[in-house]
Amino acid sequence: MTYTMHEAQEVAKLAASDISAWLRSKPETISVVNVESDPAYQRRDIDLIWTTHSSEILIEIKGDRWNKTRNLFFETHSNLEKGTPGCFMYTEADWLFFYFVNTRQLYRLPMLKTREWFHITMKRFRERATTTPIGGSHYTTVGRLVPITTVMMEVAGVKMVQL
Repeated sequence: MTYTMHEAQEVAKLAASDISAWLRSKPETISVVNVESDPAYQRRDIDLIWTTHSSEILIEIKGDRWNKTRNLFFETHSNLEKGTPGCFMYTEADWLFFYFVNTRQLYRLPMLKTREWFHITMKRFRERATTTPIGGSHYTTVGRLVPITTVMMEVAGVKMVQL
């Protein structure tokens, strides 16, 4: 599959907007801060800081248009040509939020537990690559297609929420 940079940014913007609004509506929320454009947080692959009465929670968002495949894409290489690891392998977020903008389904994955499980089991899952045109060139993102039902059954704490 090929996505333009613009299409990817539109989906990401909508995902961040929907999730921020949902978090703000929760009674335990004190604040939700979008840090997507902050270089210090970009390096750590963190999109939102959700402050509640009891803690500060770091969230990485993955927005997608379609959930027809019933898979999540765990990115192992964000830029294969440059040898850049995928966000799934290094994000410092506490939670990874996969959000399907068309159905408004949000999957909340506890990052550390999910990554530990994935390292052990990743060979089971099909590897896929997508290319993104940029200028006169392109870059390749590589990851694994992980069935949603498998993650929900095998990783403690994964939840689906309908926004």
